[in-house]
Amino acid sequence: MDFARHLASLGGQLLQLAVWFALLLIVFAPLERMFGRRKQKIFRRFFCADLLYYFLNGIVPRLLMILPLTVFSAGLHRLTPVAFYSWMAALPLWFRLALALVANEIGGYWGHRWSHEIPFLWRFHAIHHSAEELDWLVTAKAHPVDIFFTHFCAAVPLYIFGLAQPFATRIDPVPVTVAILSTYWAYFVHANVSWRFGALERLVATPAFHHWHHTNDGPEVLNKNFSAMFPWVDQCFGTLHLPKAWPGKYGSDAAVAPDLAGQLLDPLAPAASHIESPALNNAAIR
Repeated sequence: MDFARHLASLGGQLLQLAVWFALLLIVFAPLERMFGRRKQKIFRRFFCADLLYYFLNGIVPRLLMILPLTVFSAGLHRLTPVAFYSWMAALPLWFRLALALVANEIGGYWGHRWSHEIPFLWRFHAIHHSAEELDWLVTAKAHPVDIFFTHFCAAVPLYIFGLAQPFATRIDPVPVTVAILSTYWAYFVHANVSWRFGALERLVATPAFHHWHHTNDGPEVLNKNFSAMFPWVDQCFGTLHLPKAWPGKYGSDAAVAPDLAGQLLDPLAPAASHIESPALNNAAIR
């Protein structure tokens, strides 16, 4: 019975992911065709592999999060006075949401930046940077361990500051809203659209902002723009790069396996030390 229940749950998750994929395709395929920065086919090279990543990363990182986040939140809950959680919960919803967005962004920024700076983490993150054509689906092109680590780093500040309360008796809309916004904004900033936001680009992430994060135009422009939604976080930590021009080319010089199985397994092997981080090779982060 337990197996049947778990199988039914998995089937429900896959169906939900399929529906969301269809909706994302309906939204982004016309936008990229009408406003595309580069002429690319919808069903480009590696589309099928990235589609598999989409379903894989819709399930596996959540499973990886359960144990460490439960242990962390339980330990934190024992150390933090209950009055603190009550005080945070009593704050206006809009204020808690604003705080949560900033806390999530800063945690995610450092998780993302460490994935470039720490060789072991770069083994996994290099897969995401191997894409030489950017579109909305490249968002999902990532190793599940990479997704787990960045999301865990983003979640930690929410728990520390009482903005996510795992032992509450009802669903807190704040962390749920943050998760939804950050997830679907990621599809937008990866999209192959030429939209620019003018002066707002230094406040809210755009495709131009994030495309520069994926550039392979030279060491002087690598390892920039780690933020997910707020470029001013990069400004604070000295990693913002947002010229009026667009990148000339995308991708990475890291040695990444061309097939899905190799990409999933290679980072786990000791030999993966050859997947060198550009942050170490060219000292581009200043």
